[in-house]
Amino acid sequence: MPEHTMQDQRAIRMDQFLAHPPAKVWRALTEPELVARWLMPNDFKPEVGHRFTFTTKPVKQTGFEGVVYCQVLELEPEKRLKISWTDGKNADWTVTWRLEPEGKGTRLFLDHEGFDPDDAMQQLARKIMDAGWRSSHFAAIAEVLDTL
Repeated sequence: MPEHTMQDQRAIRMDQFLAHPPAKVWRALTEPELVARWLMPNDFKPEVGHRFTFTTKPVKQTGFEGVVYCQVLELEPEKRLKISWTDGKNADWTVTWRLEPEGKGTRLFLDHEGFDPDDAMQQLARKIMDAGWRSSHFAAIAEVLDTL
């Protein structure tokens, strides 16, 4: 997988080693009450085609009203989860989590794709979300896993 570079204006790509087996990491990605602890409140179900929402605080500078509308696009238990991710207006992205066993743990990959490199608001959203994934969400998923 290519390293994340700031020149990749269409996507956020990152990965992190988690000292937990794929089955446990999968639970943190697919059990709604666990997802709410590290990401946002939601009505997720691990079923292809299921439509659900995440709710959080609005971000005025990007026009985000606080609701993310999603649909489960692909699901391969303990290996891959891909969802659509839209604000219902400007954003039309996908978020894919891939799990790969590594030693006694799991490497979790995130690809948040579909940002328009020519849209200033989307690039601002990408910058804000990149920081959020890196600084809080990946740390929070590790904390949730430590409690299971």
